[in-house]
Amino acid sequence: MRLSAIVALLVVTAIPTTTAGAGSRATIELFDGHTLTGWRHSGPGRFTVERGALVSHGGMGLLWYSLRRFRNFELQIDWKVADRCNNSGIFVRFPGRPASPLDAVSTGYEVQIDDCDERGLKYQTGAIYDFAEARRLASRPAGQWNRYVIRVVGQHYTVMLNGERVTEFDGTRGLVGYVGLQNHDPISRVSFRRLRVRLLP
Repeated sequence: MRLSAIVALLVVTAIPTTTAGAGSRATIELFDGHTLTGWRHSGPGRFTVERGALVSHGGMGLLWYSLRRFRNFELQIDWKVADRCNNSGIFVRFPGRPASPLDAVSTGYEVQIDDCDERGLKYQTGAIYDFAEARRLASRPAGQWNRYVIRVVGQHYTVMLNGERVTEFDGTRGLVGYVGLQNHDPISRVSFRRLRVRLLP
């Protein structure tokens, strides 16, 4: 194969998959279902790819999508827990490449996954952790897939869980940043699949 053809192939494969319909904004597929391409891990523990899903192990760590940052967007993601009280979270808009998982905690926002935190709805599934409580627990039983749609426009955050609006919040932190997944602790096994971002104006 010619050198020019090899270079062209490498450029194409390095670009994340995007789709767009007529009159719609681009959608970026963050996870190909097979590899950790485009993702980096910070802190203890790890994620593995199992049966088309990202699965958390150990912690506390952060798996983050490193290929680009996002401004206004809608993050769509399926998730499930192995046991009811498993703990995880989805981080959005942390502006810097994290040297530690705590960088995402202190500079972005976490959409919580944890049905059992005894402190209540401000720290349970659907909440913007420690900032805005969920209206109610709308998660499905352990072992069943849930669907988050997290919409971020300007400083306004909307969290939809299984088709129900559970949280709305106006923030004060940065307007552009990375997204990531938390592996919280050695006991929790949380799986993620169908991760995509729809870009918004």
